[in-house]
Amino acid sequence: MELPVPLRQGVERILEKVPLPVLKQAAKTLSDRYRAELRDGRLHMAEDMAVRAYLATRLPATYAAVRASLDALSEARPDYAPKTLLDVGAGPGTVLWATVDLWPDLEQAVLLEASASVRRVGEMLAADAMTANISWLAGDVTIDLADLKPADLVTCAYVLDEIAPASLPRLIDRLWQLTTDTLLIVEPGTPAGWQRILAVRRQLIAAGAHVLAPCPHDAPCPISPPDWCHFARRVARSRLHRLAKDADVPWEDEKFIFVAASRQPASSQEARVIAPPKSGSGKVLLKLCEPDGSAGEKLFTKRDGERFKVARRLDWGDAFGD
Repeated sequence: MELPVPLRQGVERILEKVPLPVLKQAAKTLSDRYRAELRDGRLHMAEDMAVRAYLATRLPATYAAVRASLDALSEARPDYAPKTLLDVGAGPGTVLWATVDLWPDLEQAVLLEASASVRRVGEMLAADAMTANISWLAGDVTIDLADLKPADLVTCAYVLDEIAPASLPRLIDRLWQLTTDTLLIVEPGTPAGWQRILAVRRQLIAAGAHVLAPCPHDAPCPISPPDWCHFARRVARSRLHRLAKDADVPWEDEKFIFVAASRQPASSQEARVIAPPKSGSGKVLLKLCEPDGSAGEKLFTKRDGERFKVARRLDWGDAFGD
């Protein structure tokens, strides 16, 4: 997966005069903070160079994860087309770009972001590139949600890992109050990220939400540690991306986990492929999360006819209907 062309070109313009050694050091610092999930009261992207490091090394991956999550949401509700978006902890507008790419008729977007440096870059990237009415607001996601207006689609991507666990239930409660239709939460695909998503999922179900994706049910998660639920998207690395990370491979796999919950039920509930398929001669083994709340491996062979033909085309994260 690649960034939309206007976004990629905008990023290239912002980065074209940044010295590579400076960018590499900023990228390393940013990566270390994300990996450690630091909650020291400092913004990960408080400085201009940190924002540029994010654009070079993290934006393509987070965009891919968000877009894949939105795709799964859309598959569960094919009739859904939000007109208004509220993105909390918006960064440089990653969710906005993914949303407009999927639903180009989006009319209004409100983006809440604490970092002035990030907001400046986000406004620069989106200027003259979208028809939606876009408003950027300064604010802390844990304390500045009181005056926001509800939206059809409310999102919070790669934010919960920066927030103290004690603050999460109140935040999720407020996000759900602001949701007129669907709420999407995306987190890194780590065991800790999965645990945060599980907590969010339980809270939303208790509040009356319907889970649209990735789960095909509202039952307790059937997966137990040390296993954990997550997905992956392969992301193309630009030349500058490879240089900033000292990477030789022209791609990377972004692992992520998400939950999409709605005030409306899914149009249909189909099993979800929750691990990379294992293929052999005339057979494919899929690990599936089922609509009945169970999870396990199923073997499909040529004897299964059309179901085998469908199964062998599936990838990690795809829905599988009988």
